[in-house]
Amino acid sequence: MSTTAPTTAGEATTAGTPGGMRRIATASFIGTAIEFYDYYIYGTASALVLNEVFFPELSKTAGTLATLSTFAVGFAARPLGAAVFGHYGDRVGRKAVLVVSLLMMGLSSGLIGLLPGYDTLGLLAPVLLVLLRLIQGLGLGGEWGGAALLAVEHAPKHKRGLYAAAPQMGSPVGYFFATLTFLAMSAWLPDDAFESWGWRIPFLLSFALVAVGLVVRLKIAESPSFAKVQQQKEEAKAPLLEAFRRHPREMLLGAGMITVVYVMFYTAATYCMTYTTDTLGIPKNTMLALTLVAVAVLGLSTYFVARWSDVIGRRKLIIAGAAFGVVWGAVLFPLLDTENNVLIAVALSGALLCMGIIYGPAGAYLPELFSTRMRYSGAGFSYNLGGVLGGAVAPLVVTALAENYSPSAGGWFMSAMALLSLVCVLALPETRERDLDRI
Repeated sequence: MSTTAPTTAGEATTAGTPGGMRRIATASFIGTAIEFYDYYIYGTASALVLNEVFFPELSKTAGTLATLSTFAVGFAARPLGAAVFGHYGDRVGRKAVLVVSLLMMGLSSGLIGLLPGYDTLGLLAPVLLVLLRLIQGLGLGGEWGGAALLAVEHAPKHKRGLYAAAPQMGSPVGYFFATLTFLAMSAWLPDDAFESWGWRIPFLLSFALVAVGLVVRLKIAESPSFAKVQQQKEEAKAPLLEAFRRHPREMLLGAGMITVVYVMFYTAATYCMTYTTDTLGIPKNTMLALTLVAVAVLGLSTYFVARWSDVIGRRKLIIAGAAFGVVWGAVLFPLLDTENNVLIAVALSGALLCMGIIYGPAGAYLPELFSTRMRYSGAGFSYNLGGVLGGAVAPLVVTALAENYSPSAGGWFMSAMALLSLVCVLALPETRERDLDRI
């Protein structure tokens, strides 16, 4: 990557105006929504069809575990992506690396839609699937930190939570449209057509979406906080190492804090989809529709709690969300087991409400924990390390517990992970009044 010039005075002035802030928030939101759409269509497809396309020789349960393992591979790659993109984001600038991460994510997702299955390529098909999944993980690993910093570092101090809601809203909106696309394909096509080629359409749409995201992101200004670091020639030589040296508590406790977000989301969005359709026999279209209700709850809670964090602080709200997660993990599967559509919607909505209460404030909270010269690396790595614990491990553990013991055992595991996050955030400080320009 080549270095970018510091933000000019004109750019900084434009970015500081209400219109400029709207453009920054829009660019942060659109790019993140597209990347999370790409990421979530894989999660939905892995729950519905990928085991049959890429692992047809395995039993239903083994195929599901194999598909969830490819899902986990993407999470394993995310800390590496955060480290690489964070390095350049702290040395070159936030804007340039966000363009690269968007390209990696969008193109790899589109190529999954073109990838022949096991019947055509044999063992090469799942190998290529894992490779593309790795590229997805690397791209998304660099996305969140840059998008959050782009919004937070441009925002007025008393509105950082509000503007940080923009990249956070990319997650529920991306997931909403990913689910809606699969619902449309599943509703319009017979099962054999959906399983043969219909599932590929949401992936192929990524080629068009990434073009839209690039147009928006190429027009934004560099973060004024990073521009100040460049002007003072204070860039960190090894920002991730410096983040671990100067902020080790924040790095590890921040990862633990965010873990419950991934646990709630990916268990509800991935394993619960498989459990309700395969074990309980609930139609796919019904579950996709009920999931849309839960995602709406996620979006609303993310936005309003993020705004509220500017008034009462981030930490109190995150503590409340983690405590709620301890309770909800225990009731999730009993509600699903009723096979009542209303109670299933409540079960999924409760899990995603827990996520939204934490995820909304976290968009400002994690960046505020770190100083400017290593903020991209510190916040991004911490966020994605939590993803490995919560997003890669949790669906596999919940699946194994449900198969070997009972679904409720998986729910108690979710409660334990929420308790871990609660302990971590209790050990962290409030950050709402911190100066973001500290070097």
